[in-house]
Amino acid sequence: MVREKVWFITGTGRGMGKIIVKAALNAGHKVVATGRNTDAVAKAIGDSENALVVKLDVTRPDDAQSAVKAAIDRFGTIDVLVNNAAQFYGGFFEELTPVQIDEQLHVSLIGPMNVTRAVLPVMRKQRTGHIVSISSGAGISGFEFNSAYSASKFALEGWMESLSPEIAPFGIHTTIVNPGFFRTEFLTESSSTYAKNLLEDYEDRRASFLSFFKEQNGQQSGDPTKLANAILKIVSEIDPPKRFIGGADAMGIAEQKIVDLQAQVNAYRELSSAMAYED
Repeated sequence: MVREKVWFITGTGRGMGKIIVKAALNAGHKVVATGRNTDAVAKAIGDSENALVVKLDVTRPDDAQSAVKAAIDRFGTIDVLVNNAAQFYGGFFEELTPVQIDEQLHVSLIGPMNVTRAVLPVMRKQRTGHIVSISSGAGISGFEFNSAYSASKFALEGWMESLSPEIAPFGIHTTIVNPGFFRTEFLTESSSTYAKNLLEDYEDRRASFLSFFKEQNGQQSGDPTKLANAILKIVSEIDPPKRFIGGADAMGIAEQKIVDLQAQVNAYRELSSAMAYED
């Protein structure tokens, strides 16, 4: 029998967040479903006595503190935090404005930090908890037209990998989830923003990427319900993984990264090994 837990999930008005909420509720858990637009969240997840809808803009630390307080007032604890809220800023680096890059980093990196900072005192006090952060295949390997997005996800992973040993002594687990392409609203206009400072030298490749994303929207190979159920399974384990690769395409990215890194190590092994001071 699965032990009932209290889940705190960000970005639940649509996409993967909404699906994780429904999976957790269906499994008998209690859920704090958060988002900037509470009406959209309530409509997305439906009515349930085990769900609490709370306003949360992850880029606002005060929102995070208030949302955590509301969760504790209602359910008394938080067992699982899922940092899911995200936005995609697509485009070549030169075409993205500093403001767009700043917004990408604030949503995908600073946002999870804000929410985690608010939740950690609860988990430390109870000496148990699990923090799950949704990254991407683009958090494992960088891709052109994804410079801002990959930067935010690489940074998210560096932070999570560093956070993990800091909080492990308190009985708190961490898991990075690297999904590939899943059939959510991720590539829709409501979730994706593209560069506007267009440069002629990038025109052909830009058109190719925009066409690819348009074709992929609604046709992605991954089933988001299966990913949500996988996350539930991982959180239920006594010794959960620090990383979960979601989807065959994401596994391909990770495996190619391993091959590339090994080749780069081997290419200059002798030179790299000769960096020590000579006594």
